[in-house]
Amino acid sequence: MKFDLSTLRGDITGGVTAGVVALPLALALGVASGLGPMAGIYGAIAVGFFAALFGGTGPQISGPTGPMVVVLAGLFASLSGDAALIFTAVILAGLIQVAFGLFGLGHYIRLVPYPVISGFMTGIGVIIIILQLNPLLGHDSPSGTLGALGFLPTALSDVHLVNLLLGLGTLAMVYSWPARFGRYLPAPLAALIAGTLVAYFAFEVPVLGNIPTGLPELHLPVFNGDKVFLVVEAAVILAVLGSLDSLLTSLVADNMTRERHHSNRELIGQGLGNTAAGLVGGIAGAGATMRTVVNIRSGGCSRLSGMIHALVLLAVALGLGPLAANIPMAVLAGILVKVGLDIIDWSYLKRAHQGPRWDLILMALVLVLTIFVDLITAVAAGVVLAALAFVKQMAQLQIAGLRHLPEHLDSPEDKAILECNREAIALFEFSGPLSFGAAADLGHHVREHSEPGSRILILDFSSVPFLDLSAALAVETIVADARSSGRQLYLAGMNEEVRSVLANLNGGLPGDGQFHDRSEALRVGDGALRQRESESGGDWLPAGA
Repeated sequence: MKFDLSTLRGDITGGVTAGVVALPLALALGVASGLGPMAGIYGAIAVGFFAALFGGTGPQISGPTGPMVVVLAGLFASLSGDAALIFTAVILAGLIQVAFGLFGLGHYIRLVPYPVISGFMTGIGVIIIILQLNPLLGHDSPSGTLGALGFLPTALSDVHLVNLLLGLGTLAMVYSWPARFGRYLPAPLAALIAGTLVAYFAFEVPVLGNIPTGLPELHLPVFNGDKVFLVVEAAVILAVLGSLDSLLTSLVADNMTRERHHSNRELIGQGLGNTAAGLVGGIAGAGATMRTVVNIRSGGCSRLSGMIHALVLLAVALGLGPLAANIPMAVLAGILVKVGLDIIDWSYLKRAHQGPRWDLILMALVLVLTIFVDLITAVAAGVVLAALAFVKQMAQLQIAGLRHLPEHLDSPEDKAILECNREAIALFEFSGPLSFGAAADLGHHVREHSEPGSRILILDFSSVPFLDLSAALAVETIVADARSSGRQLYLAGMNEEVRSVLANLNGGLPGDGQFHDRSEALRVGDGALRQRESESGGDWLPAGA
């Protein structure tokens, strides 16, 4: 694996800066997960190093993120704090991500519609804020969103004012820290230091307490028969969520660097990082947007910056315990509220009323499901509903352009034939691939738009690259309707794939004739009408033909 040493100076600056920014976030997210501050640090080190080493986005910084912590916190509650099973879920999530990358699923994961992404990211931001409200008020937060909301009235009736002021002060400092100072001391770290010093010398508030230092222990995966389903389910959610989060951050990095990431390689790197994190007792992580932006703006250009960021955190972890033990819980809560507010998709919320109403409804539905049900249900429901809406729109377009009258034809000869036989020949031109969405209304539309006196139906497949089974069965219904009403049915312009599907389904091509193109079908139809007219005294031709 090659490294570009020409950017070494910028990578060192960016990596060190990103490491400093990551420190308070890793501590806070570790606490929020239920596994403790050092689990956040170990996760940041493992995911940050291996995702950078093996990933596909040069300057990306990876580590614990809000969405991943929300899943881990829920799993912590479901497993009654069994750390061994939680780390097993993290290891499995990493292996699943590696499989995603090896099977080339990176390109498909990015196909999740934006309203769905906006909905579940905003929901995750809201969850983080809800879970931090009780710690801000000076109380332990029950597990789960509903539990935290249910306990909120009790916390409001017994507010620890000093704790609240400390948390709000931290939040205010993070927002108001001057940008010119942020180049040397990032706002979250400045707020962490200031809040800790103020509390240490002036107030007595809940703090992190004793924290172990040194290298982590090895955590091999364990499987408990009663809890294995919860572990596997959480692993799948972490893998999908981490992949989405990472690839979205990769897109941000691409926009800033004018380069293009490798989706599948990025998933492999993230998977190896999460597998390593679970083995060393760290929480799961993903590409972190804010830390990546800080890295790039500070000069980071290559994967070296992400590895340096992890090494900075490792150096800190080896001697962090005595210093971090005095960090107030309210300060970490204030920092996490900022994390939650940053995750909320404010840019879309401000413009949502100007866009399609369906997209807003879809986003709101995913948001509600994320907060009050779970992430996998929210994303699955959002993707399915978005896909169904898209299929419906495509079907409407396919049906809307189904019939071509003479004025729409390019050939003067075709126009003349169809104009002359307007009531006797019904021409239907299918546009684009015929999907199951259009199939439901296909037969009805042909019946509805065929003139009562029409004797020949022409189905033009010139612009149809393929048929699915539903559309082929709809054509079969049209054939049966034509036969029962005494009409002749011509098929025109079929390619080999369309011809094969119709022939295999019906034991041979249906209808009364198959033609190379529409013009040939119209000429044959016109000749058949005139021949029948001469034989039957004009019964087949409409008046004026």
